[in-house]
Amino acid sequence: MPDLLIELFSEEIPARMQPRAREDLKRLVTQGLVDRGLTYGAAAAFSTPRRLALAVEGLPAASPRTVEERKGPRTDAPAAAIEGFLRATGLTADQLERRPEKKGEAFFARIERPGRPAAAIVAEVLEDAIRTFPWPKSMRWGAASADPAALRWVRPLQSILCILTTAAGVEVVPLEVGGIAAGAVTRGHRFHAPDAFAVTGFADYATRLRSARVILDPAERAAAITHEAGQTAFARGLEVVPDPALVEEIAGLVEWPVVLMGRIAPEFLHLPPEVLQTSMREHQKFLSVRNPATGRIEGFVTVANIAAADGGAAILNGNARVLAARLSDARFFWDNDLRTVATEGLEGMGRGLAAVTFHNRLGSQADRVARIAGLARTIAPMVGASPDLAAEAARIAKADLRSQMVGEFPELQGIMGRYYALHAGLPPAVADACRDHYRPLGPSDAVPSDPVSVAVALADKLDTLARFWAIGEKPTGSKDPFALRRAGLGVIRLALSNGLRLHLLDLARAAGAAGEAEDLLAFLHDRLKVHLRDQGIRHDVIDACLAMPGNDDLTLLVRRAEALAAFLATDDGENLVQGFRRAANILAQAEARDGVEYSFGADPKFAEDPSESALFAALDAAEAAIAPALSAEDFAAAMRAMAALRGPIDAFFTAVQVNTDNAVVRRNRLNLLHRIRATCLRVADLARLEG
Repeated sequence: MPDLLIELFSEEIPARMQPRAREDLKRLVTQGLVDRGLTYGAAAAFSTPRRLALAVEGLPAASPRTVEERKGPRTDAPAAAIEGFLRATGLTADQLERRPEKKGEAFFARIERPGRPAAAIVAEVLEDAIRTFPWPKSMRWGAASADPAALRWVRPLQSILCILTTAAGVEVVPLEVGGIAAGAVTRGHRFHAPDAFAVTGFADYATRLRSARVILDPAERAAAITHEAGQTAFARGLEVVPDPALVEEIAGLVEWPVVLMGRIAPEFLHLPPEVLQTSMREHQKFLSVRNPATGRIEGFVTVANIAAADGGAAILNGNARVLAARLSDARFFWDNDLRTVATEGLEGMGRGLAAVTFHNRLGSQADRVARIAGLARTIAPMVGASPDLAAEAARIAKADLRSQMVGEFPELQGIMGRYYALHAGLPPAVADACRDHYRPLGPSDAVPSDPVSVAVALADKLDTLARFWAIGEKPTGSKDPFALRRAGLGVIRLALSNGLRLHLLDLARAAGAAGEAEDLLAFLHDRLKVHLRDQGIRHDVIDACLAMPGNDDLTLLVRRAEALAAFLATDDGENLVQGFRRAANILAQAEARDGVEYSFGADPKFAEDPSESALFAALDAAEAAIAPALSAEDFAAAMRAMAALRGPIDAFFTAVQVNTDNAVVRRNRLNLLHRIRATCLRVADLARLEG
């Protein structure tokens, strides 16, 4: 069976586009092959700055022969209809078959299509893939660049390698796209081995590329960078700051990674480590190297795309000069910001927020800061924080948005605020709140635990949610321009991670949601379902608990849901739910038929069967245990007490007929079913459970 090798060789592909491009090439080609009848055993895509490659194993030599039977018009149909059917099938009238149908005789066509050679199918699929490739940005080039129909690619495409390899040899797939004919030839590293060479299959291709100083697999390049950088730093008593995303990006910039390590000039070592790391990452694509004893960033790792004769000394010197210029800017911003803090304080630094619009219907950033400060003061006692510290932290938490450093590096907002607050001599809890009030930024981000930080973080997110709800700007479908879903998840994680007992309806109203508070709570409940689904709790379990009182206390709600989920995972739990449903269904049918509500008066003296007496006793015991358990919010104990009803309910339904001819006994048994339903509903609304 043939193996397919494709390489699309071009000028440098931006590193950020390579991961998606690999997947797109694999998807377009393999799906195209399958759609045309060519199955395959395995496929793997690769990329370097100058090439996209795809290896497909186990293709058949040709697509299978197919036979299709198609029903046509009736034999007495108008001639035009019959002629149209003949054109659609490509057959002649004498090739059609007549068959009897219920309403007469009809024509049937048997269309046989021979298999096609794999090379022809591959050529067709690859041309489609190249011409429709979904690059985020693409270009035309050369003499044909003015032609709207000319080939487009992310950078000028230079060659196409496309071969099928079998035991009999190598077949070049006959293909030409945009004037580029496919062949069996590729090139190595631009500087080390630029000459063209032919290959005979994937193994030969990968081996010869490595000899030509090209590592084809981006994961292998990334692993080599991580290993060499770590070893180089370790040899000097230092360590590399982990940054997997940057390593992946660097791996997309080089075909033959050569790790070089340099030192940061002493005059920049006093800068905060986050400033050094951000400046080097964003501007230079350098990995940061720190002293494990002090945590100070003292060096950098750069990755060259060439093994220089001087061991990289010239490259390091050039990079060090450029880095010094960048860090000089950072030092200038840092020094200026510290002078501002020293002379005006953080509130002075943030004074300019009055001129920054937060939203045209919600005022300025200064207006928002004032709202958050008031809300933080309200929330503080609920989370164990000092109201004065929480309000102070909220007033200065966004001051660094007006700093020169954050103006240059927006991703440092909050982080710089903490440094400036400490420099101003503010309490550590206030400084930490400046950094932490944005958190959590996502589902995996750390959640603040210090009370002052929690108060300000909640106030920040609740103000955002309540104010946008108040003006009708809510997320719709996939659109969420103000990141309100993220803010909602932040509120949920802050409450749950810290075990907070908050009444969110009251807080939503205090934050300005007013008449929209119930709708905002419903939104938070929806986000909670998504959050808990990832933890294995079903949405119907949440719905069963949402129907209970106090559902705006998320900590209480989740504890109830966790207990219910654990209960339902037991045999007693599932069987009791079935018994509850049976009782509720019989009761509902009887009440609908009789036009009355059987909700009181069940009396054990009317019990005719021992199972009835046992059920009365079991309900008495369960109710006596459930009430104090719910008062103590011990939902697990309440569930255990409810589980004890499983046996008596099963025995009751086995032994007696509820709708007996004796009207008194029937009414008593229906009222007993009401007790079953009411007792179970005290713990959770089991009627909302699915299945």
